[in-house]
Amino acid sequence: MSLKRTAQLAGIAAIFALTGTASAADDPRLLESRSITKFFGSRLQADLKEAISTGGPVAAINVCKDAAPHIAAELSRMSGAKVSRTSLRFRNPRNAPESWQAAILEEFDARSKNAESAASLEHFEVAADSSAQYMKAIPTGPVCLVCHGSDLAPDVRAALDEH
Repeated sequence: MSLKRTAQLAGIAAIFALTGTASAADDPRLLESRSITKFFGSRLQADLKEAISTGGPVAAINVCKDAAPHIAAELSRMSGAKVSRTSLRFRNPRNAPESWQAAILEEFDARSKNAESAASLEHFEVAADSSAQYMKAIPTGPVCLVCHGSDLAPDVRAALDEH
């Protein structure tokens, strides 16, 4: 995986503080985490595509900057989990990874360098206090490359520099 691809590798995290079960693979929180993550990704993709179709690529910046945290907050409120996005190379300081998240992101990076697809990168664990932690890599799609790619349009570059 190239350095640029590493920069694009991001994770979505869901932390549940519910009673644990015997096996992580059988834990209903894993299925719920996957469901939340899938919904988050679908909603973010739809919002990005709509912003680009109505306001061009520059409009998409505000979706990631403003709408994505609101989607995460809404999902957190609805699910009782802490839902967030993070990355090893984040633009927004509020998206900085916690130490456990940074370790998982490093693991994802190493696995992706061994040709594992971003879509398959996920982590789920039940902590000693019975809380659960989940992370899933966000695969970089074509719509993401408008702002996160290596060949940015001048207006996109200027808008990112302003933010």
